[in-house]
Amino acid sequence: MKVNTSEVAARGMKISDFQTKDVINITDGKRLGQISDLELDLKQGRIEAIVVPGYSRFMGLFGGGTDLVIPWRNIVKIGSDVILVKMDEVKENTYDERDREARLYDEQQHNRTERVERIERSERNQRRTI
Repeated sequence: MKVNTSEVAARGMKISDFQTKDVINITDGKRLGQISDLELDLKQGRIEAIVVPGYSRFMGLFGGGTDLVIPWRNIVKIGSDVILVKMDEVKENTYDERDREARLYDEQQHNRTERVERIERSERNQRRTI
């Protein structure tokens, strides 16, 4: 069963509602934690992933500062108390990796903005010469 973003919106769910639910992996039955953040696609207006903080395969004894990023497509069911996900292989993202991805995204956005501004300047200059 696939969870549709619009279904969640139709139910009137808030971010704070997500943060109180436990995330359970149905593959192995393990509790992964609670949601700390959401990754959003602002252009498409949808949730890309949920983020569970401080996840470690070794009960928090080894490692720290890692996030478990769970793609939205891996959510099986959103219940009143839990969110069921299907994760065959658990992939952790460190803060450094996420920061690098954010910087890359910001740089791409900046480059797009500069290109649009150059085009607009060129069009204004062409109109002046006519």
